[in-house]
Amino acid sequence: MKTVVMKLCALLLAFAVAMPAAAAWAKEPDPAKDKKEAQQSPQGELDLAPSALSAILMDADSGTIIYEKNSHDRLPPASITKVMTLLLVMEALDDGRLKLTDKVQTSEHAASMGGSQIFLEPGEEMTVEEMIKGIALASGNDASVALAEKIAGTEQQFVNMMNEKAKQLGLKNTHFVNCSGLPAENHYTSAHDIAIMSKELLKHTEITKYTGLYQDYLRKSSPKPFWLVNTNKLVRFYSGADGLKTGFTSEAKFCLTATAKRDNFRVIAVVMGEPNTKTRNAEVGSMMDYAFAQYTNYPILKEGDPIGKVKIEKGDVPDLNLTAKHPYSVLIKKGASTQNIRHELKLDGVLKAPIGIGQPIGRIVVYQDNRVISEFPVESPVSIGKAGWWKLFKRTCAGLFT
Repeated sequence: MKTVVMKLCALLLAFAVAMPAAAAWAKEPDPAKDKKEAQQSPQGELDLAPSALSAILMDADSGTIIYEKNSHDRLPPASITKVMTLLLVMEALDDGRLKLTDKVQTSEHAASMGGSQIFLEPGEEMTVEEMIKGIALASGNDASVALAEKIAGTEQQFVNMMNEKAKQLGLKNTHFVNCSGLPAENHYTSAHDIAIMSKELLKHTEITKYTGLYQDYLRKSSPKPFWLVNTNKLVRFYSGADGLKTGFTSEAKFCLTATAKRDNFRVIAVVMGEPNTKTRNAEVGSMMDYAFAQYTNYPILKEGDPIGKVKIEKGDVPDLNLTAKHPYSVLIKKGASTQNIRHELKLDGVLKAPIGIGQPIGRIVVYQDNRVISEFPVESPVSIGKAGWWKLFKRTCAGLFT
């Protein structure tokens, strides 16, 4: 009996010694799993930007948020402020208040700007296009103020326009004090609001002609040429990257709103409060990698596609043909079903003249089966005045005989 007990103890001891080895063998390293686990926050949520104070990843077409972290926190934006500055510049170009070839004269105030600059002298002139390059590539504070003064007369008036535009876009955590992003009390925005501004700026598709440049020259044929090198290094090193804007101050730390496009799928990634340039670029790269690996977009309308014909009550024109002014798409997971995706135009009630250009008149609603998966606002592409009584009388009479 004693011999049997001793043999049984020896067997149990051998089994106990073997257990750790078996456990170690069962947990052979899995790099893919390790990477996935490293991206989880303590709460188990995906954390693509662990070093950032605030971050957001957005589909540029639909505005669908793929990832966010403290995205509504109010933080100093540094030179990312210039996204709004550039947006107002592009709008001025669109409506004819500015031309790319217009000359912009540098004031004493503009030339006195510190921080990043293209070293404009008081009285020096450059074209609007050259100033845009100075902002987009070199983050020139002096160029930002010079263009602001060209558009609005003074920087303060331009800042008023910036805040008004922020209100129009529904940005609830944004307030500007200057057009450059230099540190100032009560000058703040959020990662979410920056993404919305960036999305709006990207509607002006020609902006990436400048923000996507890696290098260029100003004053090339002068005795003082200035070599521009893009502060956003992703435009050179990340496939598909073509914008948008970097920012740094000691208070804001390292910030970036970046965009990249692959196979007609464009994403916007914003980080704020990063500890250094290397981490900022790496985390934005990881965010965009995640988006391109996991998602794609499903086209709804191409630019120029008809949306619908709508009647205008008492307008100087009886109806309005609506067409897509830019592509519309919805974000879907790669491999997900796209069956039964459809869209329809829904108006905000009866449309009555007068109607202003850009006035919201309805929305495009996208369904999968009977579930709403996305909505896009629709605005009037033109101004429509109220018809006079004689025109309305003739229209009514014509209607009686048709």
